[in-house]
Amino acid sequence: MDGIPETMRAIDPAVPGGPEVLCVVERPVPKVRADEVLIRVVAAGVNRPDVLQRKGGYPPPPGAPSIPGLEVSGIVVAQGDDLAVDMTGQPVCALLGGGGYAEYVAVAAGQVLPVPSALSMIEAAAIPETLFTVWTNLFERAYATEGDTVLVHGGTSGIGTMAIALGTIFGLRVIVTAGSDEKCAAALGLGAAHAINYRTEDFVARVKDITGGKGCAAVLDMVGGEYVPRNLQCLADDGRHVSIAVQGGLMATIPIFEVMRRRLTLTGSTLRPRDAAFKSLVADELHRTVWPHVEAGRLKPVIDRTFPLEEAPAAHARMEAGDHVGKIVLTL
Repeated sequence: MDGIPETMRAIDPAVPGGPEVLCVVERPVPKVRADEVLIRVVAAGVNRPDVLQRKGGYPPPPGAPSIPGLEVSGIVVAQGDDLAVDMTGQPVCALLGGGGYAEYVAVAAGQVLPVPSALSMIEAAAIPETLFTVWTNLFERAYATEGDTVLVHGGTSGIGTMAIALGTIFGLRVIVTAGSDEKCAAALGLGAAHAINYRTEDFVARVKDITGGKGCAAVLDMVGGEYVPRNLQCLADDGRHVSIAVQGGLMATIPIFEVMRRRLTLTGSTLRPRDAAFKSLVADELHRTVWPHVEAGRLKPVIDRTFPLEEAPAAHARMEAGDHVGKIVLTL
């Protein structure tokens, strides 16, 4: 591989701990498999699973690198022998199983999307994880369609801001919750139909109020725990509840007869452990359905702040403080 070094700078903590374990070390540049591309990383998105992994609570799936980082943008510098189309030199973004906090990463070519001129490389690095997550959960598992009202918790998170953006494009009425009046104002500014301050208002009562007592078609929930029975109260008959994280607790107690009586659906998913074939199918679908909006400049991620790779501890500290609106990105 001409011009590609043997080693690279990467963040690969030897032990779990606080943000301070995220120091830059030398690692071998990954070797590409037959169906993979090697990306020279320009920027890497920071996501909550990275924080969980750093603390020792979310080990990488089998076969994934121990280096954290679930999404990057960069330039393809090498590719495997099975790929018919020459992608070298192309600006791309990619969904990863891990390995993003590094100068180079290898990933299945099917998980890669082209970066159009409407996006900066920093914006491109902030798209894959939230776009794949919101698309597969809100649109595929919850069947949200034009005209539906949906409730999304964490309205100013990466997931929340992406849900608002996609909802705007595909005709959903998005109600969000957030933890301050400032965050609620930010969510409304991004296109949310309503924003509920969960610290000062009862979101169940507000959703009933907003929907004229009918409830929402779907809830996208990353809290879990005691939010789940409250979320069910926000659903209309035949409503869908989709769990994508459990920041507020692994267990929930729910009224089963209510689920039966109102024909509710409870589902959920985790994206990271899914295989390359599934992620490639989703990438194809996104390329067809969403990417035209990206190319036209209609869909951009909200960028909160960028940090150079060596300031990854500050990036994680910012995410854990919870003051961010949109995505935090590492630059290389």
